[in-house]
Amino acid sequence: MSPPLHAQTGPLPEAAVLEGLPPVHEVSASEVAARISGGPRLVVLDDDPTGTQTVADVPVLTSWTVDDLRWALRQDSAVFFVLTNTRSLSPEDAAARNREVVRALHAASAAEGTGYVLASRGDSTLRGHFPLETDVLAEELTELGAGAPDGVVLVPAYIEAGRLTVGSRHWMRTADGLLPVGESEFARDATFGYRSSSLPEWVEEKTGGRIPADEVLRVTLDDLRGGGPAHTARLLSSLRGGRTAVVDAVCDDDLRVLALALAEAEVNGTRLVYRVGPSFVRARAGQAARAPLTPAELRPLRGDAPHGLIVVGSHVALTTRQLDRLRERGGIAEYELDVALLLDEERRDAHIAEVAAAAAGALDSADAVIRTSRVLVTGADADDSLAISRRVSAALVQAVRQVNASRRPAFVLAKGGITSSDTATHGLRIRRAWARGTLLPGIVSLWEPVDGPAAGIPYIVFAGNVGGADALADALDLLRSA
Repeated sequence: MSPPLHAQTGPLPEAAVLEGLPPVHEVSASEVAARISGGPRLVVLDDDPTGTQTVADVPVLTSWTVDDLRWALRQDSAVFFVLTNTRSLSPEDAAARNREVVRALHAASAAEGTGYVLASRGDSTLRGHFPLETDVLAEELTELGAGAPDGVVLVPAYIEAGRLTVGSRHWMRTADGLLPVGESEFARDATFGYRSSSLPEWVEEKTGGRIPADEVLRVTLDDLRGGGPAHTARLLSSLRGGRTAVVDAVCDDDLRVLALALAEAEVNGTRLVYRVGPSFVRARAGQAARAPLTPAELRPLRGDAPHGLIVVGSHVALTTRQLDRLRERGGIAEYELDVALLLDEERRDAHIAEVAAAAAGALDSADAVIRTSRVLVTGADADDSLAISRRVSAALVQAVRQVNASRRPAFVLAKGGITSSDTATHGLRIRRAWARGTLLPGIVSLWEPVDGPAAGIPYIVFAGNVGGADALADALDLLRSA
């Protein structure tokens, strides 16, 4: 007899993980949209910019002044994103930034007469400042008089990227099958590493035992599919005292059942904060999955220059494979920022200027790639490693700014979470934008900046940990076709 799934290690055939599940409880996006119409706005505090990759025609802010937030609240959208980039920050700075956003949002909400519900968007492979961020949001809401949250709802699923939760266990799709996420390379992250694939056990691990696994509410596929929205709403309405709930999801319908249940629980007075992956946002906002943007849709968005700029900071193995395939397709000029030189104060600025000048000069004849050296440099501990990542990302930002100042590219594509956030906020100085859609199904978001030096240059956000080996080359082919 085979051991139970939770006791096995290594990837398993997807059919083995998914066999025996209840039939899907179908819910349309339009049903969710009708249910949430006129209700509070979903405000997503995104710890890096990649959370927009499942939605379309949604406002994005990289600044959180009261005026910026009032602009977003006035737009005709059930949801908007605030790019906090907290995954790149120390715990202390991440906490301070979350507090700033919530205070400004509360003031903007009062000025506009519009309610809101908060989602803390984290990584679908479970990296990030949890439980710190949801703790801080709960504290701020309480202090502002909005009421202490009754519960925190954890939904890390990212359907398009193959991050699925079954039996409260989180899996990621690989070429060899579904792998428990705690056995993945992401679980060995120098800053946000962990051991557990079981979400209740992961919560216990990340809270240092403050929240025991057996006190976590498990909302399973049996609840979502067998019980449906009404049953799931009753479960969520039982949350008290900030208790954590973890939710299964294998498809969009599972998340839309959850969205209806959340709306029902909240209208009956249950106060909730969400910690979620990208797919939840689309379901909760009442959007259906959309096909990638077409060349005809991209053409009016593309800048006037003949070629674009690709900036690569991500170090995961998948990004390296994607770079290799991009080289095989051709048509690029590639320039390396040497991390050793970037950490050398005397040589850093000259090295960045040299690379930026070469990349800008190449844009007349090729798409230019600026990438960091592929050898990962880590520090003595998690904080030191994060500081090195920030230092390297700042160099990429400096290079992007210099390229754009001398030769505006047709587009800018940034690869990696911290990289894409810093490039948007500091390299291109985007404050307000619209996430218009994707270049690949459910991944790789395209933003249309509406202000600043990047207005008129489409900006493409490409996470480090998504897509197949050909994804980067395929995205670039689509941009070239426009």
